[in-house]
Amino acid sequence: MTDRALSVVRSGALTTVQDEGRPGHAHLGVPRSGALDPPAAALANRLVGNPAEAAVLETTLDGCALRPRSAVVVAVTGAPCPVTVDGRPAAWGAPVHVPAGALLDIGSARAGLRSYVAFSGGVAVEPVLGSRSTDLLSGLGPAPLTDGTVLPLGRPGVLHARVDVVPHVAPPSELVLRVTPGPRDDWFTASALRTLTTRAYRVSSASNRIGLRTDGPSLERSVSGELPSEGLVLGAVQVPPDGRPVVFLADHPTTGGYPVIAVVRRVDLPAAAQAVPGTPVRFTLVRRR
Repeated sequence: MTDRALSVVRSGALTTVQDEGRPGHAHLGVPRSGALDPPAAALANRLVGNPAEAAVLETTLDGCALRPRSAVVVAVTGAPCPVTVDGRPAAWGAPVHVPAGALLDIGSARAGLRSYVAFSGGVAVEPVLGSRSTDLLSGLGPAPLTDGTVLPLGRPGVLHARVDVVPHVAPPSELVLRVTPGPRDDWFTASALRTLTTRAYRVSSASNRIGLRTDGPSLERSVSGELPSEGLVLGAVQVPPDGRPVVFLADHPTTGGYPVIAVVRRVDLPAAAQAVPGTPVRFTLVRRR
């Protein structure tokens, strides 16, 4: 095997390979997947001189530890966390040179949930339907990392890092999600949309890459029964039988039979990737333009 590779020493709670995802395959039942916090992943790539589509690692909560077989430039963004190389502190949010055989340790998130680790050349696992992303719902792409996994790395390109260092951006103390009503808001009582946009919710510990689940007041339906299965989009706010809204994220199913009361603006979704359980959630109403 080429020396452009790295070994996983500690895989962490959930570490996956992610890129810009595989949009455009919903008609095949394939979710878009991709990094939950796209701006953080793109920034990590810029820091090491990669193109935006290069694959990175997305860690959850407690990071991971890796040993590259050849020297590589690494950058960590997203949730702030300690970074060490052979036990010596290294920079978060800046390019870091990691010698061949050194132990790169990405520690637990100090705030937020997900950190992004980019390597010069990118993670070069085989693409599936045009993407290297791990999809937890469909099982496409590489499996989540386990101890001992060996990941190939691409050859560094001619791009140079376009950023030297980034400011620390704290995860949200309150997650504000702007929603547009519909397409099935007519399946709910007149007070349900008012409840959604005026009452307090919190991020549930049952949240994952498929959806951000919420704890809070139930939304009352005016139409009983279930819908025929219909298409779902990124950011759809689906309401299951318990009445508590679920915001669909990157690995969401492409169809579903529970009504969607509203859809979250896409630009608000990256913050959802960093919202820890218990974070207050406020849905605010915006009308179609």
